[in-house]
Amino acid sequence: MNIFLLSHELLVVGLALGLLLVDLWLPPPARRKLGYIAALGVGAILLYSLVAVRVAPDGVQYAFGSDPHHGPYALDGLALFFKRFFLLAAMLVLLMSVEFADRIETGIGEFYALILFALAGMLVASSANDFSVLFVSLELITITFYVLTSFQRARLASLEAGVKYLIIGALSTSFTVFGIALVYGISGKLNFGELAAVSGQMAGNKIFLFGLALVMVGLGFKIAAFPFQIWAPDVYQGAPAPTTAFLAVGSKAAGFVLLLRVLFTAVPNIAERWSNLLVLISGITILYGNLCAIPQRNIKRLLGYSSIAHAGYMLLGVAALSGAGRSAILYYLSGYLFTVLGAFTVICLVLRQVDGEDISALAGLDQRSPLLAATMTMAMVSLAGIPPLAGFFGKFLLLKSVLEKGATHPLYYCLAFTALAGVVISIYYYFGIVRAIYWSRDVPDLSPIRMSRPIRISIYTCVAGMFYLGLFPNGLVTLVNRATQASKLLL
Repeated sequence: MNIFLLSHELLVVGLALGLLLVDLWLPPPARRKLGYIAALGVGAILLYSLVAVRVAPDGVQYAFGSDPHHGPYALDGLALFFKRFFLLAAMLVLLMSVEFADRIETGIGEFYALILFALAGMLVASSANDFSVLFVSLELITITFYVLTSFQRARLASLEAGVKYLIIGALSTSFTVFGIALVYGISGKLNFGELAAVSGQMAGNKIFLFGLALVMVGLGFKIAAFPFQIWAPDVYQGAPAPTTAFLAVGSKAAGFVLLLRVLFTAVPNIAERWSNLLVLISGITILYGNLCAIPQRNIKRLLGYSSIAHAGYMLLGVAALSGAGRSAILYYLSGYLFTVLGAFTVICLVLRQVDGEDISALAGLDQRSPLLAATMTMAMVSLAGIPPLAGFFGKFLLLKSVLEKGATHPLYYCLAFTALAGVVISIYYYFGIVRAIYWSRDVPDLSPIRMSRPIRISIYTCVAGMFYLGLFPNGLVTLVNRATQASKLLL
């Protein structure tokens, strides 16, 4: 056992436990600032990862197992990329949570700790190379989000969102467990590397394929892909804003890294046979999310449907069944991190002073805080995929990977057209938010919005990330190409 490979997870869990202990001795007014300590700790772990943790360009290291070539926990380029991704996302969410702390009546220390425990599950998910580790990481993420979603116990909407997430999450877990049982029962393998060696022989076994399909159902729930997306709008609307933000970025990214591991490491031969199904799911997810977002007035619910649409866009890279498609997913997720967290930071700051979450609450934001208005506008422009921000180049890479497959399979041209149609539709509702910020006639409140220095730094980070990835994409493109090539993603 190589304990060094688990250093990210152990440090995060140690930080969470330490936070709970400190919380016991602090007076209630001082507990709010524990979020800064947690964010600083996560930032230190991220710095440690960047400086001290290295993976050979084509190397994979395994933490457990007697077989040096097939361990259940793998540290490779893909895992390291996602670990740093999750650490950055958690740090920004923790800073957002400090601003939201006034709306949580009790247990703010536990709220910060639960974010860290969810982060630990995401870190494990990034290295999952075995169905047992996949299941453990999924459950650690999901169970913590059950609590985080319903943390505002005095709000009926939060409790309702928690119950819905619990019921549908438990259902998806049952599908996943049953699917893993069928896969193991037929193949006798849980390790992805060992499964890859026999997956070609199992391609005609209907029970094996049924089990694998059930596992895909569980992962489809995590990424909110059609037809497993019904939980997303209600949960996004009812959950506390920092929880929604971490769900939109962290949980979705965890689902995608597991999806990539299963399809392209464990069963690459079968993934290639499912190309038509992947194309269909991607196209429907894009259309469903964008069309359902049009009539929404609750801004968090609108972003819930938007999240479904963006899951569809990222599935373009999965459906492409190519290295370019997988690299495009990683790039898109990176831009999505800065864009969505920037938007939710603005929502958290603006809506903490009002009871509702209607888009009209953003009216006059350009006069109350030009910085927040500009940040929200740039986030909407990036989500819509308009240059020169990160969302544009991410969509460009995804569409490029799909069009490259069109020469051999005309169905991919239809998928690309569907994605472009989704982009056009999304412009309407994204710019509805921009219109509310700058051109609303009724402005009920013009009082300035005060911001702490840490949250300003968080906002500047998100804005810089959106611009940098849109204007200077080469550095990240090289990084994501190395991450996908270094990992054992086949096809």
